[in-house]
Amino acid sequence: MAFRAVHAQWGTVFAHLPDLGCGRAWEQVWKARPSAPLACDACGHGMHAKTSRTGLRFFAHAPGAPTCALGLESVAHHLLKLELANAARDAGAHAELEARGPDGTWRADVLARDPAGAWAMALEAQLAPITDADITARTERMRADGVASIWFSDRPRPSWLGTVPSVRLERAEGEGPLAIAEGLVRFDEPGWEAVPATLPRFLAWAFARRIVPHAPRTHLRYPQRALATVWTAPQYVAAETAHLEEEERRQRVDDARRAARQQAREKRREGIRARNAVTRAKALAEATAAELDARTRPPGRLWQVARVFRLGVGEALAKLAEEHGITATVGLSTGDPRYAGGVPLVDEHGVPAAVFDPEPARVRGEAFLLLAGMLLIFPNEAGRRRFENASNIRKKHRPLDGYRIEVLDTPAAGPARGHRTVVGPYGEVQPQVRAWGARACTCATPRLVARIQNAEYPAEPSDLMAPSAALFRAECRTCGSRYDKPWRRTGRVPLPRR
Repeated sequence: MAFRAVHAQWGTVFAHLPDLGCGRAWEQVWKARPSAPLACDACGHGMHAKTSRTGLRFFAHAPGAPTCALGLESVAHHLLKLELANAARDAGAHAELEARGPDGTWRADVLARDPAGAWAMALEAQLAPITDADITARTERMRADGVASIWFSDRPRPSWLGTVPSVRLERAEGEGPLAIAEGLVRFDEPGWEAVPATLPRFLAWAFARRIVPHAPRTHLRYPQRALATVWTAPQYVAAETAHLEEEERRQRVDDARRAARQQAREKRREGIRARNAVTRAKALAEATAAELDARTRPPGRLWQVARVFRLGVGEALAKLAEEHGITATVGLSTGDPRYAGGVPLVDEHGVPAAVFDPEPARVRGEAFLLLAGMLLIFPNEAGRRRFENASNIRKKHRPLDGYRIEVLDTPAAGPARGHRTVVGPYGEVQPQVRAWGARACTCATPRLVARIQNAEYPAEPSDLMAPSAALFRAECRTCGSRYDKPWRRTGRVPLPRR
């Protein structure tokens, strides 16, 4: 089926035009005797004029025709081309069916032209599936010859819709004239919405440049989907641009306000940090004075218990030495309430360097002032989480920049011992200790070695705990258990490995 043919004398004739486009009547080619000399302009094979039962006039190939592109087109495709041509004429344009390009590289289903010759536009009926690359290439070929194009489909969801200037058509309730279903929009702040229009009105707007293709930069309030390219009026393009510029201006104003608030907040925080630095320095000085005062008296029972039985204290001291370069010991001021039930770890000058495993419920008053600027070491993640959760709940006792917290990387070596801290009737700390498995050395004559940085050194029991005993652990070679009593190193040359 075709609506165009070539007459041997009259030239190109069009079945859908009343005068065939050359001032002739339909009857002069339909059932004429002898038959009208008609041929297909695509393949050159002979054609006959025919009329369908509904009165549709068209040309059909004579028997024996070769494979022809026009002959392969469906009836629906031919009918849509015819409707596009009629709508273009209703919009005031000249319409030519199946018009070829200047060099024959493309053929338009309908070529609409301005009566004054100012423009030409191809109207393409695309019902069969096509890739985005193919439809874009065909559009570019026509554009290279100065011909714009609009692609049409009446299928429910063409995949290529919006890839090139295009619209989807549909009939209201399946009957009546074709209307635009997708692809024609207007800007209604803050986004785009569909505009209903008949096909002739849409073409009239497109021919007069009252609507143009546009790539929307804001969202489309579509019931179906967003499109990469739509048709809209130039004033709506300008409205979208103005809307985006206003949004950008508002964003700049909001960003400037947020930056100003952040700057003011940071300035206040710097003032707080400065005041906190003074307060914490005073708290540290008082804790140092308390430690020096404690050194003038014999060691208390709490110091002995923390040094020997507090799980992880040795590992915490080793962590300070290896990672922070601080040689520390258990402070003699252990039990002072300013450490919140934790164990003070002091350097060689008696200055507290860290607090091991403080109790979150006791962080208040002097304890908060000191611990807020102190390194806190916990034996495990559970202890850290318990402390941080308590500080998050009790916001009054949470530092501005949070606590400095570290956790021991490995479980405490040697016999596993647990502890809990009990407050006595006078506020003193009373550690309660219980064994969890591995036993301590009970040999009458222990043979000791000290494990220091993956090497073993000779050691022996001692009346007082030596500084190295606060950092490292000793084992008995006789029973293989950990030695928990005071000991000292007797040699500086590592023993041969066993």
